[in-house]
Amino acid sequence: MIKKGEWVRIHAVVLKSEERTGKIPEDTKKCDLEMWTKGTLLHDAEIGDEVEVETAVGRIAKGTIIEAHPYYTHSYGKFVPEIIEIDKQLRELMGGDK
Repeated sequence: MIKKGEWVRIHAVVLKSEERTGKIPEDTKKCDLEMWTKGTLLHDAEIGDEVEVETAVGRIAKGTIIEAHPYYTHSYGKFVPEIIEIDKQLRELMGGDK
């Protein structure tokens, strides 16, 4: 059970593909317009339930809960040794510490 007030991520289809405007590229027009957003759950619920959330800016959004307590999982990639050398060269050129 996910309790009211917990931070969640929801998903919703904003427009079905057939509802989209004709003024977009053909491959885009074939896809639904989807939304993923995060917010504070307004009522107790379970993963998969249709819910309402309040976003960080106070907007109310509706969708299906896909995750509780979401967090960022991206990174800037793996370690690249050349970056250390670039850093040293830049510091030297700029007159900074080595």
